[in-house]
Amino acid sequence: MVDGLDFAASVAGDADDPAMLLLHGWPQSRALYEPVVDQLSERFHVLAFDLPAIGDSKGAPPSAEKERLADLLLTAAERAGARSIVIVGIDVGGMISFAAARDHGHRIKGAMIGNTVIPGVEPWERIISDPRIWHFAFHAVPDLPELLVAGHERAYFDFFFNFLGSKTRPLPDDIRDRFTQAYARPEGLKAGFDWYRAFAADAKRNGEHKAIDTPILYFRGNADGRSPEEYVAGLRKAGARDVRPVTLEGTAEFTPIEAPERFADMVEEFANRCVAGERALA
Repeated sequence: MVDGLDFAASVAGDADDPAMLLLHGWPQSRALYEPVVDQLSERFHVLAFDLPAIGDSKGAPPSAEKERLADLLLTAAERAGARSIVIVGIDVGGMISFAAARDHGHRIKGAMIGNTVIPGVEPWERIISDPRIWHFAFHAVPDLPELLVAGHERAYFDFFFNFLGSKTRPLPDDIRDRFTQAYARPEGLKAGFDWYRAFAADAKRNGEHKAIDTPILYFRGNADGRSPEEYVAGLRKAGARDVRPVTLEGTAEFTPIEAPERFADMVEEFANRCVAGERALA
């Protein structure tokens, strides 16, 4: 428990190994990472969390700002024995991963950011002005999304599973059901929309240039035609000194499910690099 919040996580591997903290996005749960946990746990202490109030995690966080969520999740991982942490996040989880690198860099060895744009960091303004990203504005409206989506979660989420996911390897029904169930409680549905309501505050914080020494890997699937290069350029402009891109060919939003072996190999390679100096001294 951290600040009155109960955190649920899928935990695997040896607690004496360097830790890997896996964070999902919206509308997902820690089930996103089930296909890769076993492989990653061979060399890392893996903790795949349900974000606060989502799935089996209970209790509403005091703020949905990503810096605050990063602090809460890192604290939960540290209390679970995590050390030499590499944090991996997709979608909103990637925004939290960036916040960890930017504002809590002394607590982690590296950060991976996947399939997302960071509030306040280029190309943020261009992305949110794209009419295909209409839901960012809708989800930020107080109360209305909960009113309209409650009772229709699966149908609403299916739109995004189809829009964001691979067209050749769509998410199976059982995963869609599990993701949807993770937001079934009113507090879970609200927590997901609150992530969007905090974007303005996130963008204000991230818009202030700050030197970021934490190694960062930005990855994305290329099914939407977007290259990671423009996102990496934005991260560098925001202050990241050690950042590089990776494209996972033929994948979309749900890369650990769509290409689990390639995803796990990519994560392992980066994490090994981040902790290599420490291991060399062991």
